[in-house]
Amino acid sequence: MAIISIIIPLFNKELFVKQTLLSVLNQTFSEFEIIIISDGSTDKSVTIINDIDDERITLYTTKNKGVSHARNYGISKANTDLIALLDADDLWEPNHLENLHTLYTNFPHCGLYATNYHKQFFNGKKIKTHFNGVSKHHFGIIEDYFSASTSDSIAWSSAVMIPKKIFQELGGFDERMRTGEDTDLWIRIALKYKVAFSSKTTSNKILIDPEYHLSYTSGRMDQMKIIEKFKHLENNRASFKKYMDLNRFSIALKRKIAGDINTYRKLKKEIDPINLNTKQVILLDTPIIIIRTLKKVQFFMLRLNIYLSPFN
Repeated sequence: MAIISIIIPLFNKELFVKQTLLSVLNQTFSEFEIIIISDGSTDKSVTIINDIDDERITLYTTKNKGVSHARNYGISKANTDLIALLDADDLWEPNHLENLHTLYTNFPHCGLYATNYHKQFFNGKKIKTHFNGVSKHHFGIIEDYFSASTSDSIAWSSAVMIPKKIFQELGGFDERMRTGEDTDLWIRIALKYKVAFSSKTTSNKILIDPEYHLSYTSGRMDQMKIIEKFKHLENNRASFKKYMDLNRFSIALKRKIAGDINTYRKLKKEIDPINLNTKQVILLDTPIIIIRTLKKVQFFMLRLNIYLSPFN
């Protein structure tokens, strides 16, 4: 009988989905069901899944409505009380579900359970995460989610497990958002519930196209919705204000590069400089042409397995 439902949204991941599924099927904890939602895939992803013979896998096909809808739809079909999320191009270590389930067993009243993860660019060297004030042996409640997440986020979409009742209470992922929907949900959970975390690294964030993940030229504005949505809560909690200011910093650079100077100036004005490190303060006032050059340098260094970031 399944104890954990694994929700995998799928859109054109034929090069990765088989390896992702094998990383699930090789788990030491086997009491799970896998719910895959093909979000309008047009490649061979569905064929690859259908070739894998395992009764724990259920595949649903929907029109392309985005990852938030796909996840919410999959969660609505789940037959268990615990939901683990996994993207179709990320990988789990064999003990990932065991790690999450042990965390849940020891701390059963949390709103979110998360494990440590590696970032891996171009299938190269695994890069360690950095969490503020969290020891490498941590196993339990995170005292302050927002303070801990000022470099890398404690919660990441392929390394979390959430009770189904939490999704139902909070309305799941915001389907109006095409990006940032996961950050939005983590904030809503962490503002209301305790978060449990295991420093044991059991998940891998695979970044085949770092230019997409590191781009400052994106025109998408969904992250601005997050800023406006939670602004009224910032004065009540210093760590949350800092967390949101760091998000403002990131968005401000993107808007500056995109030529949206009005939004850049608005965000910059709202940032308390005390919440930024020296690199971030300098970057915020750096001319566009230099920022673009720095991004090229960052991309080149990734090829050498060196990850440069203004957040650490």
